Amino acid sequence: MTSDAVALDVSDLAGRQVTVAGLGVSGVPAARALRGLGASVTVVNGSDGEAQRAQAAELEPLGITVRLGDGETLPKGTELIVTTPGWKPTSPLFLAAAEANVPIWGDVELAWRLRGEDAPPWLAVTGTNGKTTTVRMLAAILDAAGLRTAAVGNIGVSLLDIVLGDEPYDVLAVELSSYQLHWAPSLRAHSGAVLNLAPDHLDWHGSMAAYAADKGRIYEGNQVACVYNVADPATEDLVRAADVEEGCRAIGFTLGTPGPSQLGVVENILVDRAFVADRQKQAQELAEVSDVNPPAPHNIANALAAAALARSFGVPPKAVRDGLRAFRPDPHRVEHVADVDGVAYIDDSKATNTHAAEASLGAYEHIVWIAGGLAKGATFDELVLTAAKRLRGVVLIGADRALIREALARHAADVPVVDLDRTDTGAMAAAVREAARLARPGDTVLMAPACASMDMFINYNKRGDAFAAAVRDLASGRVPDDQ
Repeated sequence: MTSDAVALDVSDLAGRQVTVAGLGVSGVPAARALRGLGASVTVVNGSDGEAQRAQAAELEPLGITVRLGDGETLPKGTELIVTTPGWKPTSPLFLAAAEANVPIWGDVELAWRLRGEDAPPWLAVTGTNGKTTTVRMLAAILDAAGLRTAAVGNIGVSLLDIVLGDEPYDVLAVELSSYQLHWAPSLRAHSGAVLNLAPDHLDWHGSMAAYAADKGRIYEGNQVACVYNVADPATEDLVRAADVEEGCRAIGFTLGTPGPSQLGVVENILVDRAFVADRQKQAQELAEVSDVNPPAPHNIANALAAAALARSFGVPPKAVRDGLRAFRPDPHRVEHVADVDGVAYIDDSKATNTHAAEASLGAYEHIVWIAGGLAKGATFDELVLTAAKRLRGVVLIGADRALIREALARHAADVPVVDLDRTDTGAMAAAVREAARLARPGDTVLMAPACASMDMFINYNKRGDAFAAAVRDLASGRVPDDQ
């Protein structure tokens, strides 16, 4: 199936029949933009709930047809599909489009094509984990340099709203998911970064190779820098495979001492050996490790990637330091909730896969680990092997907790395990109480589930909120009613 356009351009959309796949943060602005270009727009959406009906009520007065409860049938006469992220390439709608030779663009592709001649360049970030944090760090650094910028894209701010808005920007910090990149063949960023690669969303992409290839699209046509993770050779392989503009450079980031054309760490100082006059002999100090919040290893890597992209845009060293100092992480990302009886309680509910959980577990020495949820097809042997020596105990929750329990039995049989045979939301309070019982002063109780949350919670935010509430109850001595 092709995602490219067949002899179709945004200047040629007036009077065309365009179908938008999906509503939400991306679909609504896409439908409005297309209607503004004179297209005849139909929005299809599989679900038919209160939120979708409210969005339909906003669009229909504009002359946009909204078809709820049917996301599979290709509307008659469709000449272009613009899709929101998340719709699988194997969706019946797209299979019908392929049979009819109808091109498919993503909302990012549409935004890229709609940008004006004086549009700000994009500094783009993707990766299995750390995208949002890195983009927000990058925006903080750019802001500290006095540049007009915004953190946009998969972070929750529609690129279409930014491209079509009146606010002038100097540069954009853009988070892109593998879904968005799959449908954005025309994208050509100023500079791009792939933070890391680990198995994720394989049910959508079909294979690890396809997933990696979609991530690698972020490097295509880069003008100045392709930023990769020295510790993850697969990211460098994607740089090698990319077709970039003449003079574009490969820039690595590492938690160790950097070589030429790399950023890294020397004696707790973040340093740049890429954007200096003599990278063979010189290194520019950028910031201290203590300027990174929190200073966990994976977050330092995020900071280095953000710094590399900012430096590719000519940002001075002082702005890197000031931006990192000003940055405040989003909730539920290695967030310190409280200390109770000498034990630190850390909320990393955003660790929804094994790669993210491994990074989080590697940041602490003695851990009581709260884990479990929806595994999404993941296996846990490698994760448990890596973390086994750090584990004081484990509390398991969620629908697929048995998979983690079996891995613990194989690779960490001496670690105490509490298996909570419940998936209601009150299980979190019980998990925190059990973790407190296992922990000793100086330990860390880490809620890094390595799984998705939807078996027990609406999303990872609600799961993190439940953990934080349970910790606060523990600190106050309050016992929940469901004990």
